[in-house]
Amino acid sequence: MTTGNGLSIGIYVFDGAEELNVAGPFEVFTAWRERSALKPRVSTFSWDGRGVRLAQGLHMVPDRSADDVGPLQLLVYPGGPGVQPLVGDRIHLEWLHAMRVQTPLLASVCTGSLVLAAAGLLAGRPATTHWDHYDELAGIDPSIMVDTETRFVDDGDVVTSAGVSAGIDMALHLVERFENAEVADQVRHDLQYEGA
Repeated sequence: MTTGNGLSIGIYVFDGAEELNVAGPFEVFTAWRERSALKPRVSTFSWDGRGVRLAQGLHMVPDRSADDVGPLQLLVYPGGPGVQPLVGDRIHLEWLHAMRVQTPLLASVCTGSLVLAAAGLLAGRPATTHWDHYDELAGIDPSIMVDTETRFVDDGDVVTSAGVSAGIDMALHLVERFENAEVADQVRHDLQYEGA
């Protein structure tokens, strides 16, 4: 899953994405870079490369646009109130489906899984989301096996997490998966993160 230039991770950002859904995994992956032999490259990108206003009002300028993000080994899709228009956006869902074809690993945080479901990427799979949206996830695709007990669900090439801070747990799990438990524990220690 790596290239000669290191492991490439992209975090998609959009208006109304929840701040910690973006910043939590970003912090984990950038802290990992300092400890990793894989030297992951972490970038943020928006649909058109322009700045976005996150759910609680934080303005963010991403690194690039969806057209310029290049090949990724891991795409992280956050949640937040801004997912609601994206769930019904046919062009966006087609783009996400196309990204899935060329991206070995797709991960969602919180209600980002609703967009994955709307794109048909969770059909017949176990998945989770924010606790207040379990019914909505099942309503988008009744074939999804909604896990209401765990903080994240690793189903191989798709990983989904529960709400907000659970994205940090998922990101640490992915560090362990890509590299090893020792490095993941070092990152956890660097961040002084106790977890749930």
